[in-house]
Amino acid sequence: MIFIAVRYTLRPEAADNWPALIADFTAATRAEPGNLFFDWSRSVEDPCRYTLLEGFADEAAGAAHVRSAHFEKGLSVMAEAIAETPEIIHVPLPDRTGWDRMAELTPRT
Repeated sequence: MIFIAVRYTLRPEAADNWPALIADFTAATRAEPGNLFFDWSRSVEDPCRYTLLEGFADEAAGAAHVRSAHFEKGLSVMAEAIAETPEIIHVPLPDRTGWDRMAELTPRT
């Protein structure tokens, strides 16, 4: 699995509309055969900061994503809304296929 985390800092005028701006990009990426997850979250401390957690089955799936037409279009849309260059962590995780369950916490019954 390839795990990617990207932090985006947006222009204030784009922050509230971000989910709508990237909706097509998000849907197209989630539909890719090698995509395992593609999850956005908004910071509770900074309304202009969003974090994207991505998982792809392998390097080939990640490369196909970056070569896709929706990736290029998505970058163009994002470039108009970001305030600075995003920060990224890109890590290969051999022998992984997704999320594990947290051992230290379970719901109360």
